[in-house]
Amino acid sequence: MEYPPLRIAGIEPESYVDGPGIRLTVFTQGCHHHCPGCHNPQTHDFAGGHFIDREEILQMIEENPLLDGVTFSGGDPMEQSMALIPLAREIKERGMNLVIFTGYTYERLMELIPEKPEILELLSFADILIDGPFIMAKRSLEIKFRGSTNQRIIDVQQSLTMGHVVLHQIQLDEMEAQKALASAVDW
Repeated sequence: MEYPPLRIAGIEPESYVDGPGIRLTVFTQGCHHHCPGCHNPQTHDFAGGHFIDREEILQMIEENPLLDGVTFSGGDPMEQSMALIPLAREIKERGMNLVIFTGYTYERLMELIPEKPEILELLSFADILIDGPFIMAKRSLEIKFRGSTNQRIIDVQQSLTMGHVVLHQIQLDEMEAQKALASAVDW
């Protein structure tokens, strides 16, 4: 199968904020959401950025033994799901974890699969999905890996197996810590 070229806005070779551990983050180009207050508005234009050979990204991954995984951010990676499939497959074959950020909710992605089956194929390689649009009124600097509290950290493989959203342990631990802090303040 021939995959379309991958258009990116850029790459962060060592990120500590785009998922657990040290990550290489690929910022895809193109986003329909246009969330007010978006951290990366330069990634919205589908004609912006530049094309990159997937082999170039894989070479960057190979050259850094400190990486724990790779993150697809954006823009919105789901807008280029077909172009990302071969890269996601290679990442998983190297034993690395994959985090994907999207402005779509998990539920909306499931609705889109009949017309865009490549979304399901891309998700089949993901470990974590950070879903939902950035909402300025729900912005928080106190939550992990997200910009606003409506966004969820989803265990993709468990969610696909169970047929509904299963929050990742990272978010469950965060929620438990918030409860403990709130109860400690109450007494």
